[in-house]
Amino acid sequence: MSKMEKTKEEKQKIRIKIRAYDHKIIDQSVRTIMDTATRTGAQISGPIPLPVEKKKYTVLSSTFVHKNARDQYEMRVHKRLVDIIEPTPATIEALTNLNLPAGVDVEIKM
Repeated sequence: MSKMEKTKEEKQKIRIKIRAYDHKIIDQSVRTIMDTATRTGAQISGPIPLPVEKKKYTVLSSTFVHKNARDQYEMRVHKRLVDIIEPTPATIEALTNLNLPAGVDVEIKM
């Protein structure tokens, strides 16, 4: 086995990307993920806050007479990134059985 293959096997990691509309819910779910990972004996890097994605919508409130009367709405998508370095099989098992609150999107890459 060469050196390159050996370093790839040793440095196995799981990258978890979390998205939500509410910053309180995303912080709570990151905290539960970190607690379960540390309980099973894995090392954690993060959470790293990613830039907030803002989508702005402008709607005409009066479509016929007052064209200048408009309402503006904004949706914010908060994102966090957590790396779990050298996960054990117990870590993977605990993360798959984890219950997170509604409205949280979790993307896991091995």
